[in-house]
Amino acid sequence: MTRLFNDPADFADEATDGFVAANERWVRRVHGGVARSTTSPDGTVAVVIGGGSGHYPAFGGLVGHGLAAGAAMGNLFASPSAQQVTGVAKAAEHGGGVLLSYGNYAGDVLNFDAAARALESDGIPVRTVRVTDDVTSAPADEAHKRRGIAGDLCVFKIAGAAAERGDDLDAVTAVADRANDRTRSFGVAFSGCSLPGAEEPLFTVPEGRMAIGMGIHGERGIDETDVPTADGLAELLVSRLLDELPDGMVLEGTVLEGQRVVPILNGLGSVKYEELFVVYRSVQQRLTDAGLVLVEPEVGELVTSFDMAGVSLTLLWLDDELEELWAAPADTPAYRKGGAVAEERVGPSVVAADAEAVGIGPASDDSRAVAERVAAAFAAVRAALDEHADELGRIDAVAGDGDHGIGMQRGSHAAQTAAAKAVTGGAGVGTVLRVAADAWSDKAGGTSGAIWGAALEALGRVIGDDARPSGATVAQGVRAATEAVLAFGATVGDKTMVDALVPFDQELRARLDAGASLTDAWGDAVRAARAAADATESLVPKMGRARTHADQAVGTADPGALSFALIVETVAP
Repeated sequence: MTRLFNDPADFADEATDGFVAANERWVRRVHGGVARSTTSPDGTVAVVIGGGSGHYPAFGGLVGHGLAAGAAMGNLFASPSAQQVTGVAKAAEHGGGVLLSYGNYAGDVLNFDAAARALESDGIPVRTVRVTDDVTSAPADEAHKRRGIAGDLCVFKIAGAAAERGDDLDAVTAVADRANDRTRSFGVAFSGCSLPGAEEPLFTVPEGRMAIGMGIHGERGIDETDVPTADGLAELLVSRLLDELPDGMVLEGTVLEGQRVVPILNGLGSVKYEELFVVYRSVQQRLTDAGLVLVEPEVGELVTSFDMAGVSLTLLWLDDELEELWAAPADTPAYRKGGAVAEERVGPSVVAADAEAVGIGPASDDSRAVAERVAAAFAAVRAALDEHADELGRIDAVAGDGDHGIGMQRGSHAAQTAAAKAVTGGAGVGTVLRVAADAWSDKAGGTSGAIWGAALEALGRVIGDDARPSGATVAQGVRAATEAVLAFGATVGDKTMVDALVPFDQELRARLDAGASLTDAWGDAVRAARAAADATESLVPKMGRARTHADQAVGTADPGALSFALIVETVAP
């Protein structure tokens, strides 16, 4: 369990501040994460990596010469927001464009893609490589759906070395893609991890048993077996990865004569280095017996999951260029090859990159009056989510990563603060909603942050600042918010927030069209949303991290749908 923390909601930010304070030789704090504290030649491609916090040395520990130019670091196990990714990329780029690389998770895809669009609109060329190395998360013919785990290091290292030697953006992207295509990982866990403040781990494994195929966000495994000996575990890891070879690898019977491979035995947080070495002794022997040539292996904690007791094996299948790039020098807080490289530190004028503020324009007195009520509603939402955060996290941990409660807390706290500040500045109701949307998505991160940010922005855009919104205008705003959420790809029946949002939207419009007051229509819509949220218990998740463990989610309602129903109930007029 995690024992040392202050407010759990502040843990990720405080950990990042402490990391930077301890590693100023390599990194500086910027909006959304960290960037190199040293300069790079003009025209160099900036490799920007990232994901949720809780995986150190990933992601901030991999920023430095020969590796990443910056790391966007979200909340615990939650993707960084689009604003965070954008902030890091702008602080890290040097005129050669930006390569965004990250593990293939729904929230990361949403937010990194949104950041890519924002960067390109500002004239910065962007490419993306998603890491998909986990062989248990999808079959080989659907490899694009696989999640990224410890194979992150392989892709990041290859891309960073290519950027360091002066390759252009397309060339860096191509070699990173090739590294991803030739990387495979497989992992096991003996116990789950616990987020700061949580009384229970995200999942448990019976004594003497181990989970097979778990993720790095506390997702439980897809199977379970007895804990083997160290040699038995090595046999399981190696045999599973040799069962699926990248394109171009030729299997001759049971021997892979002369093929070069980088083995990475990764500890997930609680397995001691000595234990890893005992396992690696056997891994090395089995790979050598298969005819493989082992190149610069790594054994240690490289992509962790807080205090999870687990191990994963990654194989990067090399060609001549990949071997050269893997062996190239690197100098970062947590990963070093070759000698340290003397570099010039950046000047103080570029130490930080702030998020752009939403401007406050003119507004009618009626709109400002409603804005005060909306700000009060955000305060009520914050209190409600504080009260239910633990339960929402527990529900999310059944098949996901348990971060939904704390993510909603962070988002609502930021939205309430931003809304109150906007009201003080004389903002109308539409602006208050848009300011709150930006703050929510920025601080919450993850899928829920992106979705709530888009929904609130659409609502505020329709309602505007010119007048007191009528029932019809509110309904139009809710419809716009619904369309913004649906644009992310989920549909009714996928076991997401959409399952509660769509019935709410439909019932609100139907009751208003029938002549009901906004208060009565809203109440009926809340009841429809609550019933639909409860009914998600019987659904199988088809999107997001829960998809990998779909059967385990049956019998538990979707946390996104439940939190939506809670919020619309809390803000009822």
